[in-house]
Amino acid sequence: MIRTLPDLPMHWDDGEAPQHAPSTPADPWTALRQHTPARISLGRAGTSLPTSEVLRFAAAHALARDAVHLPLGVDALLADLRAQGLDATLVASRAGSRAEYLMRPDRGRQLSEAGRDALRGQAAAGLCIVIGDGLSAVAAQTHAAPLVAALRDAGVEAARLVIATQARVALGDEIGERLGSPLVLVLLGERPGLSSPDSLGAYLTWAPRVGRPDSERNCVSNIRPQGLPLADASARIAWLVGQAQRRRLTGIELKDGSELLTAPGWPSPAPSVT
Repeated sequence: MIRTLPDLPMHWDDGEAPQHAPSTPADPWTALRQHTPARISLGRAGTSLPTSEVLRFAAAHALARDAVHLPLGVDALLADLRAQGLDATLVASRAGSRAEYLMRPDRGRQLSEAGRDALRGQAAAGLCIVIGDGLSAVAAQTHAAPLVAALRDAGVEAARLVIATQARVALGDEIGERLGSPLVLVLLGERPGLSSPDSLGAYLTWAPRVGRPDSERNCVSNIRPQGLPLADASARIAWLVGQAQRRRLTGIELKDGSELLTAPGWPSPAPSVT
């Protein structure tokens, strides 16, 4: 009689020396792991996951939690922008703390009184870019300033730059409305996933005003080296900015046709937007 012990690479036979079991066939899913960061082909140890995969999951979860709770390094971000010859106005939402920001999303969409005072007397006749921490300050800290530089290379210049803390997407509506800007671009840290704690989103709104629904915005998401690279993101955003100014709208009426620029025979005017 042969008794098999689970997850041990040997068979035992009564009265005989142990014999090595046949090698386990290769998992056909393993080769697919090189094509996706999704958690596939994790293997098993008995009825559980291998220790290595449990540790990887714990580390990814910790990175995601840190991305949500770490504060935005405003001084460092401002220094990165000033290195490009740019300056920015600093504002905050009505959410007075990170805990309040997470529990009261509505307050993240409204400027604090100090933020309104900071914008008083300022104006933006062209594009206003708002950099906000959102749900991943790590994303804004890492990718926002390089994306602003890539946008400038693509012909998109901001008439006004604003850095906003405890910010939701719709905070850009009040900022743009108070500045009188015809177009606002909000660069915001997106909700982190287990494989993407540093994903940045770009939200474009024509004629911003308080109460704009999300259907009246365009979004370019997952901006990060392992997602949508900065060069591709800036090209797509530049196309949308140019079309928004030409057609005077954003949202569901403005379809992203930036990929058509690479199609054979398609004209490729370079937008110069301020």
